Amino acid sequence: MLRFPEFREAGEWQSTQLDDLIATITPPKKIPTTDYLPQGQFPIIDQGQSNIAGWTNDPEALVETSQPLIVFGDHTCVLKLISRSFAQGADGIKIIKGSGLADTAFLYQFLCYRPVVSEEYKRHFSILKTKVVAYPDRKSGEQQKIADCLASLDELLTLEAQKLDTLKTHKKGLMQQLFPAESETLPKLRFPEFRDAREWEERELGPLTTKVGSGITPTGGDKNYKTKGRPFVRSQNVGWGELILNDVAFIGEETHQSFNSTEIKVSDVLLNITGASIGRSAVADSRIAGGNVNQHVCIIRAKQDELNPALLNHFLISERGQKQIDSFQAGGNRQGLNFAQIRSFNIPLPPTESEQCRIADCLASLDDLITAQAQKLASLKTHKKGLMQQLFPALDEVAA
Repeated sequence: MLRFPEFREAGEWQSTQLDDLIATITPPKKIPTTDYLPQGQFPIIDQGQSNIAGWTNDPEALVETSQPLIVFGDHTCVLKLISRSFAQGADGIKIIKGSGLADTAFLYQFLCYRPVVSEEYKRHFSILKTKVVAYPDRKSGEQQKIADCLASLDELLTLEAQKLDTLKTHKKGLMQQLFPAESETLPKLRFPEFRDAREWEERELGPLTTKVGSGITPTGGDKNYKTKGRPFVRSQNVGWGELILNDVAFIGEETHQSFNSTEIKVSDVLLNITGASIGRSAVADSRIAGGNVNQHVCIIRAKQDELNPALLNHFLISERGQKQIDSFQAGGNRQGLNFAQIRSFNIPLPPTESEQCRIADCLASLDDLITAQAQKLASLKTHKKGLMQQLFPALDEVAA
């Protein structure tokens, strides 16, 4: 266990149930569901609109709070720390704060370290209250020191996440300028060396490909998956312009040979064609070349002298590409795409292969920045997780 220098000679930590460390506050009124933030978050109203101390709506009684609160949702099991703000209640939401022995910010970080398990605590706040919490003496200041240290990391994580979002937003806006709008033949932005080139034209995807098809799931399903062998790409492995291979499955050579007509090659564009992830696409690279796909992933193999695979991938995940995918879904229900529909996609293309490559390379450089930023964010999250493992003792290390 890691302790700050000034607390190394302090007493051992104690442990007790969360219920002994908190006070529960019930907000006085409900708010319309239309005022909710995105899914997984809670409605937070500025303190200027409502009062946190005393839970009154009288503007004359506004008192600044000195402590943050923890908002716990029974139905979503999401913790959210709020400070100098007021979360108005809705069914299934509890607001708790530290009472006596524990600082609220410290409790929040501890509960993040030992998170609420959704299946265990769903709709059962009474079970959450029995959760065992380890804590040092509040009067010593160690709780606040730990909370401040982890909060500073949270602030850094927020900043890095905002940078990632900014890069993604920038790429989205750039794509809208690099591809012509519907019914137009020129993009808003064109590289200098192509400004005098011919207009773009729409081409049907089918004649620009040598293959449009998907694989099958081996008989027996998961039982056929191996820890090594030929990569077997499923829909969860195809992200928005990227491959997600942390949980990629493998199949044996015999299984692969039974449907090797859908073997993946480098530069194949993989498109999800069924389910909730329909429309996600990525370009195959050497990590999965020689592998296979299941029936939910379509291989689009472009004639590379006519259609740059990376450009095709960028178009498919663009706003215009997704709109075209949606147009084939009955009632906008995004249930599935067939091969004939995929071949009928209309792709706007510049007149030369060199311009296609220039656009693809530009967007690829942005993808590299986005990937690097995402890795930086992931590293910070890993760092915080490791630090929490050192700052919070295992319960068997705590004095009884």
